[in-house]
Amino acid sequence: MTVIQDSPAPATAVDDEAEILNLYRAHLSKGRATLAELFGSHMEVASEGAWLTTSDGERFLNAGGYGVFIMGARHPIVMEEVERQLRTHPTATRILLEPTVARAAEALVSVLPAGLDRVHFALSGAEAVETGLKLARAGGFKRTVSMRGGYHGKTLGALSATAKDVYQAPFRPLVPDFQHLPFGDADALEAELRAHPGELCVILEPVQGEGGVIIPPRGYLKRVEELVREYEGFLILDEVQSGFGRLGEWWGADIEGVVPDVLLTGKALGGGVMPVSAAVATRKAFRPFDKDPYVHTATFSGQPVLMAAVQGAIRAVKEERLVTRAMDLGARLLPRIAEVAHRNIPELVVDVRGRGLLIGVELVEAGLAGELLIELFNHGVVANHSMNGSSVVRFTPPAVLDDTDVDFLVNSFDLATRDLIKGAAKMPEGGN
Repeated sequence: MTVIQDSPAPATAVDDEAEILNLYRAHLSKGRATLAELFGSHMEVASEGAWLTTSDGERFLNAGGYGVFIMGARHPIVMEEVERQLRTHPTATRILLEPTVARAAEALVSVLPAGLDRVHFALSGAEAVETGLKLARAGGFKRTVSMRGGYHGKTLGALSATAKDVYQAPFRPLVPDFQHLPFGDADALEAELRAHPGELCVILEPVQGEGGVIIPPRGYLKRVEELVREYEGFLILDEVQSGFGRLGEWWGADIEGVVPDVLLTGKALGGGVMPVSAAVATRKAFRPFDKDPYVHTATFSGQPVLMAAVQGAIRAVKEERLVTRAMDLGARLLPRIAEVAHRNIPELVVDVRGRGLLIGVELVEAGLAGELLIELFNHGVVANHSMNGSSVVRFTPPAVLDDTDVDFLVNSFDLATRDLIKGAAKMPEGGN
């Protein structure tokens, strides 16, 4: 494994926390400013590997990042590729042939299930979702089924598939003909497919990350694929968070040998350095885009510096065997985190579950999840809440953790849960 150097010294610019907090309030989001205050108004200024550094010199283990940092921050292989491209040709005209996008597509296809060989690059996961949904509509699939608890982004089409009222309500009416079914219920899906043969697009995640690390029953994904084929539907597998090694496999699709019509990837695809996503389709599904190269475009799709990051990310995962490492680290972390949770907060924890380096700790109420995030931060660990599963604290650490990092994460969780139970004991009954 490549040795990760110590984090660089924090920036010495004149920025200070109070000034930046005021700028957030003035120009970005008052809500984001309030959230930052809950975490002490710390300002992150540097990152390397599994660690980030704040302006006051404190270091935190990054087990958050919503799944972006499977190879940690500023991975040397990714940085090498990006820096080389920055020095030569970072942005292309999009008119002439350009080699980095072709090589990036080739590299991505090489690690995907066979049959997925047409690539459309984008910047965000939501853009990849929009691409998949548009391919389905262009192919004649006018009705869409997504799963309750699923998360697919917040642009208008993606939001129509993201089945949570709090995000949808301010923007209705949304895209028509979307329906939401229970995740893991193949019978409910079959009934809907049977009612609309040849018309349905089905979009789902192999594991619901923002839903709170919800793992479907064994065999469910394969059954979904079989049903979609039987009733001549269109299958989109959203692997923006679950893919690229996060589950201890290259893709969640690999766990049950599923080949969708479109597979969506993002987050880690840019190597933790650049924002990149992609929709990768079969030749049949991609036919509308093959016919007209201008029917779905974006100015920054496939730009050279982004494609250099993709090539570096795939190289890093392959050369350092990070998929296997994610599986091994997850197998070590999950039982240790579960043991601590059930020992320290048995009356507050509902479940501890995960696959690979996607681990969720479900508490009895959302407020406690927020408190646990703050306690983890107080003990040097950054984790995430789950937007569609607000009572779940989610760990998405990188696959470059060493033994010391693993021990630090578990020990910090131990201290955080001890402090959580102390705080809960002081709370008045029925209050928070």
